[in-house]
Amino acid sequence: MLYQPLIPPDYASLSEADFVERIERRRQEFGSRLVILGHHYQQNDVIRFADFTGDSLKLAQIAARQVGVECIVFCGVHFMAESADMLTDNSVAVILPDLSAGCSMADMAEIDQVEDAWDMLSSATDEKIIPITYVNSAANIKAFCGDHDGGCCTSSNASMVLRHALEEGEKILFLPDQHLGRNTAYAMDIPLDQMVLYDPQELDGGLTPQQVRDAKVILWKGHCSVHLLFTADHCDQRRAADPDVQIIVHPECDWSVVQKADLAGSTEYIIKTIEKAPAGSKWAVGTEINLVNRLAENHPDKTIQSLATVQCLCTTMYRIDPKHLLWSLDEFAAGRTPNRITVPDEVRRSALVALERMLSQVAKEPVAAK
Repeated sequence: MLYQPLIPPDYASLSEADFVERIERRRQEFGSRLVILGHHYQQNDVIRFADFTGDSLKLAQIAARQVGVECIVFCGVHFMAESADMLTDNSVAVILPDLSAGCSMADMAEIDQVEDAWDMLSSATDEKIIPITYVNSAANIKAFCGDHDGGCCTSSNASMVLRHALEEGEKILFLPDQHLGRNTAYAMDIPLDQMVLYDPQELDGGLTPQQVRDAKVILWKGHCSVHLLFTADHCDQRRAADPDVQIIVHPECDWSVVQKADLAGSTEYIIKTIEKAPAGSKWAVGTEINLVNRLAENHPDKTIQSLATVQCLCTTMYRIDPKHLLWSLDEFAAGRTPNRITVPDEVRRSALVALERMLSQVAKEPVAAK
């Protein structure tokens, strides 16, 4: 368990102008020694300071390319900072401004649970199972997949990774997000009745040996708390209100939502699709609200709204704010390395195998609903 240190109270009294001035001063002071990475779901008050922005895949690629950098400040969540640590030299300090910025989806698959599941699944069938983990997972889960001929994927390259896995084995264990796994497999023409759900909270995952033998894809019972807020009813409501609206969603959404959408794909796919869309087009977007709002601000010639009527906010990402960012920069300037994220060598070696298998796949436009 990681605990965020208390930040001195004087940071709370700073104005927005103070934060901007002091953070920019630190950036100039560090120069090329410092890189700030910002995930698309981050709030504007933080993303404005990022040297690079992107989704999980893009930021992993950017981290891997850093040379001569002393410090990467990752304005994202814990598993992303772990990936950056593994993909950079040991001389690079990767800092997460707030240690409480985790991912509820990643927390839904713990290594002890995965090892128990593997024992059960392996005893149920003689066919080769390839474990594939979404990048939204802890380093030890990635390491498990690396050790068992599996790999890692993002929503951008999930279909390519799953196709490759089925060339190497007969079955896939996909974790921790059941929805990305289901939507990707279905788009690959794997029927729903060849997918089963493993629930780590139930005895033997709630599956019989025969169900395991009959399945091609075994989905882990995990989900994104943000994307699960979007429903098929939201799609119906948007279309009833405006038949000209185009619905684009992230494949972490429920299968029923993806089926009712016009398009589905990764965060980068959503951004690029809307960027290329003609002026006057109308969009209902099923993903995190900070990104939706930023798209609307950046493209005033188009009508861009959230698919949902509720606030779909990544609350853990939101914990990283200008106060935590400035504090982490001040600490590093004082010769301290706050909130450094390090992956143990024994985990790092195997997890890198999974990450490198992911990065070796060329990202392409993913799942399309229709």
